[in-house]
Amino acid sequence: MRVTWREKNARQWISELSDRIGVAGWAALAITPALAAEVDQHGAAVRDILLLGVEGAGTVGAVVLLAAYGRGLLDNALDPDWTPTSWLGVRLMAVCQLAHLHDAKPLTDDVPALPKLT
Repeated sequence: MRVTWREKNARQWISELSDRIGVAGWAALAITPALAAEVDQHGAAVRDILLLGVEGAGTVGAVVLLAAYGRGLLDNALDPDWTPTSWLGVRLMAVCQLAHLHDAKPLTDDVPALPKLT
């Protein structure tokens, strides 16, 4: 499968976002069931927003849609000093998880839950 320039840049941006969330954020997600459930709920909401609200979403690699969505969140954030457990941080964790799950495949709603971090 040929990787497009957009997909490569989107993956890089998602990777940088994952790094910004940091080890502490991902560790908190792995050991806090309530946070994991919240990320799952945000992931479902993001998936619905993109699938139902973006025309042609099924023809674009999920990582591109998700990176664009995440950039939009950060560009319009009222508080640039978010934390992994703030609303914005949880939403961005969900974006990262969905991007890693779907990658270049189109975003679908046939995934019942986000993968658990171990």
